[in-house]
Amino acid sequence: MNAQLVDQLRLVRTPGIGPVTYRQLIGRFGSPEAALAAVPELARRGGGRAPRLATRQEAEREIARVEALGARYLALGQGLYPRSLAELDDAPPLIIVKGDVRLVDRPMVAMVGARNASAAACRFARGLAYELGQSDFVVVSGLARGIDTAAHDGAMETGTIGVIAGGIDVFYPPENEARQKALFERGLVLAEMPPGTEPRARHFPYRNRIIAGLSAGTVVVEAAPRSGSLITARLAAEAGREVMAVPGSPLDPRAQGCNQLIRQGATLVQNAADVVEALAPLQSRVAASSTPFDPAPQLEEPDDRLIGAIDGLLGPSPVPVDEIIRLSGGSAGAVQMALLELDLAGRLERHAGNKVSLRTELT
Repeated sequence: MNAQLVDQLRLVRTPGIGPVTYRQLIGRFGSPEAALAAVPELARRGGGRAPRLATRQEAEREIARVEALGARYLALGQGLYPRSLAELDDAPPLIIVKGDVRLVDRPMVAMVGARNASAAACRFARGLAYELGQSDFVVVSGLARGIDTAAHDGAMETGTIGVIAGGIDVFYPPENEARQKALFERGLVLAEMPPGTEPRARHFPYRNRIIAGLSAGTVVVEAAPRSGSLITARLAAEAGREVMAVPGSPLDPRAQGCNQLIRQGATLVQNAADVVEALAPLQSRVAASSTPFDPAPQLEEPDDRLIGAIDGLLGPSPVPVDEIIRLSGGSAGAVQMALLELDLAGRLERHAGNKVSLRTELT
C-alpha cells in the first residue's frame, strides 16, 4: 500500500486538522510523516491537548474500502488533481473520485439552484446545461433535488461532475441513486468525506466550496435569499470566479436570490451564449496557469512576546489573519506558526475569508 498516501490520509483524518492546517504543516515539515510526528509537541506549545492522530490501520482500511468501490484518491499537488480547485487556500488535500477523471481537464461551469425549484426553472436549467455541454463545458453541480438534478440530466451526454456532501458510496437524496450511478459510468462523482459518511448540514458548505472552486464560474438558476446556492455564489466570488444569475419573477420567492445577485453585480444570464461570453476571459487565464502546489508561506518559530500579543488580540469574534499580523508586529511566518499551534491545541477556530477566532467555549 502507498505509504505516502497512508500518511496523507492519517493527517487529513486527524480531528482538528483542516485543509489550511494541513497545508501549513506540509509547508513547515516537508512531508506528512514528519508533520504527524510534530503534531503532539505543536499542540502542547499551543496550550492544549494533542488531537488523537488517525492510525495507520484506520487509513489502510479506508484506502481498501475506496479501492473496493472502484474509486480513487486525487492528492493536492499531484498531476491529476484539478488545477482550478488547487487555487483555493482551503483546497481539500485529498478528494475521492469515481468515474471519468479526464473531465476535470476540460472547462467547467457550476450550475446551482433551489431544491424546490419550479418546473419552468428545471426545464430552463436542463436546456442550459445541454447547450453548455454542446459548447464543450463540463457542468458541475451538487446532485441535489431540483436545479442540480436538472443540470446533471441536461449535461449527462456531454460531461457532468457531481460533488457530494457525504461518502462516495452514499446516495443522497435517495431518489438520485440511479443518477449518481449513471455519473459513475458516464460522468464523475467527487467526495471529500470518507466512504460511509452520511451527509450532515455542516458538510454542505464544504461541498459548495468545491463546486465553486472547480468551476470558472457559477450560474444560479433559482434561489431564495439565504439559501445554500447563494453561499456557493459567494464562495465563487471570493475565489475570483464569475458569478451569473438567471432573473425571475419578483412575485416568486424562489427568484429573489437570483434577482438580488444581479442587483449586486452578477452577470445576467438568459442563454448559454451569455455564459460562454462571460467566462471567456477567465478560461484564457485558467488555460495559461499551471498552478503548482504551494504548500504555505515559510513558517517561523514565534517568541514569547509574539505569542502573548496574539493571545491578547484574539477573541470570540472572527478577525482577518492579516490584521493579526499587522497589530502584533510579528512576521507573517511567525504569526502563522503561532496560529497553527493554537489550532492543533483545539483553541482556534478558522473561518471563511482567512479569518480566525478563539473557540467560544474556551474564551
